[in-house]
Amino acid sequence: MRLRALLETGSLGLRLLWGEGELDRTLRGVMTTDLRDPSRYLSGGEVVLTGLAWRRTPEDSEPFVRILAGASVAALAAGEAELGSVPEDLVAACERHRLPLFAVDEDVSFATITEHVVRQVSAGRAGDLAAVVERHRRLMSTGPAGGGPDAVLELLTSDLDLRAWVLSSTGRQVASSSPRDGDALDPGVRAHLTGEHLTAVGAGRRGPHRVRVGGVGYALFRVGGGPAGDSGADRRSAALSGWLLAVEADTGDWPSERLRLLEGVTQLIAVERDRRDAERAVRRRLAQEVLELVQAGASPAELGARLRVAAPVLLPGLETAPRWQVVTATVEWGGDGAAGSGRATQALLEELLVGREASSPEAGDRIAVAHTRDEAVALVPLAAGEEAGASEELRAEALLEDVRGPMERGLGEDGRLTLGVSAAVGSAEGLHGALEEARHARRVAAARPGTVCAAGHAELASHVLLLPFVPDDVRRAFTARLLDPLRDYDRRHRADLVHTLESFLAADGSWTRCASRLHLHVNTLRYRVGRIEQLTGRDLSRLEDKLDFFLALRMR
Repeated sequence: MRLRALLETGSLGLRLLWGEGELDRTLRGVMTTDLRDPSRYLSGGEVVLTGLAWRRTPEDSEPFVRILAGASVAALAAGEAELGSVPEDLVAACERHRLPLFAVDEDVSFATITEHVVRQVSAGRAGDLAAVVERHRRLMSTGPAGGGPDAVLELLTSDLDLRAWVLSSTGRQVASSSPRDGDALDPGVRAHLTGEHLTAVGAGRRGPHRVRVGGVGYALFRVGGGPAGDSGADRRSAALSGWLLAVEADTGDWPSERLRLLEGVTQLIAVERDRRDAERAVRRRLAQEVLELVQAGASPAELGARLRVAAPVLLPGLETAPRWQVVTATVEWGGDGAAGSGRATQALLEELLVGREASSPEAGDRIAVAHTRDEAVALVPLAAGEEAGASEELRAEALLEDVRGPMERGLGEDGRLTLGVSAAVGSAEGLHGALEEARHARRVAAARPGTVCAAGHAELASHVLLLPFVPDDVRRAFTARLLDPLRDYDRRHRADLVHTLESFLAADGSWTRCASRLHLHVNTLRYRVGRIEQLTGRDLSRLEDKLDFFLALRMR
């Protein structure tokens, strides 16, 4: 296929900005990227589609185009949706490096161009997948209505008699070649395939990776995930943020043409993955704004206003203000604890949160994850009201129940994943404390042995952790968790439970001495202490609980 034919296809909405004399170049493939250095994924002859997210300043155009020209790509096609028009500095860089440059109208999706190029290029290579390529328009260019990756995999079954699945880096099944038949891989098989894939990518082995599980052969193809980099840590970070295509077949005797066509299918699935990733942009931006406000010490009024904007986006149709939990995650590499990429950890944390509600269609609509340079921070909304109870709250270990195996394989011997989960808070005032609490819980997890560790807010409610290095917000959270139920009860019922508790501890737990000091009957004192235990879930006959209450009262 020649570039000229691509330009002459009016439905693609391409305009030539430079390269009239280069249109006879041969086009061999297509790649969509917004990486600043996509060279590892280029083999030459591609048309590169980009939304220009890599361009932050005009000076970024020169190195980007130089990399593409050095990889012998056929042309660059830049979308106009992000900036409104293709910047002049990019046109000039393409002219200097003699790289044909197209502008893509904002009404034309990259999926449409990808489908067209793959169909045209593949048609002349191999007949066995021609029918699949011919029908790609109904798959990806129509978005979710076209079936997404499930529809692509269904064609692999109907046209080539291949069973296939798309898996996330945590082993979650994203798509299946026979979704209507409930063609789900066994969780143990998914975990094994994912672990093998992450290990192979981390070791820098070239795909597809051939694996046998229970006597069945599988071929594993990488789908997206960003640049692999040169170091093992970079490769593992990229793999942890991507998907994989698992095909039930032994590809050892496959011709190279058929392997390339399967790799073309992974490109189509990557388009769908990128589309889903783009849908999270608004939620990511909201989470980033909230995180920045919290870290800057913004007022409760300002935070509350931002949360009111976020609530209907994350929980559409909710009539009451939600509660919020904060989850923090960090990936570290090497014995020196060097932090990994915050952006890669962001993608991994999103996947963990989606995975916890994989059976819920709207699970992805509740993901709002921001990132700093080396940390990911999730803002998780929870339905408010007594009917929601505490069952909806995230539990630290529950996030890792089904993914520990693949994560440990993917992180290898030199990687660690640590997570911290805060308690739920019902107002903007509590959000700063929730963030500090989640971060401290993550530090508690980091102090434990193991490759994948998590800690939750419940583990902070112990005097063992209330040392001088603990942040003030965590101290306040500890005190509030023990005393706020009593304060609320005292306020509503004009009772005196907090003072009763203080007196009971001052009397060393002696019923008679405490009753005498408070001028109460012993039975009345027993009723009040019983109410304290009921409200807090603690047992005042236990030394540990007495000490926790003592510290909470002293730190008021």
